[in-house]
Amino acid sequence: MQTLHPAEVRKINVEIAKMKSEMFWQPIKIAAALIGSVAAITATIMTLILKVL
Repeated sequence: MQTLHPAEVRKINVEIAKMKSEMFWQPIKIAAALIGSVAAITATIMTLILKVL
């Protein structure tokens, strides 16, 4: 079995840190997009209802 050079280990650790960060923020991005789309749809429906009345 071959051992890794310290620079390769650092590179792998940086990649792992990036992946952990992405895994943390991805659900937050999805939730924010859902909240924004629901707010936009609600605002559109409300303006349509107010125009009818």
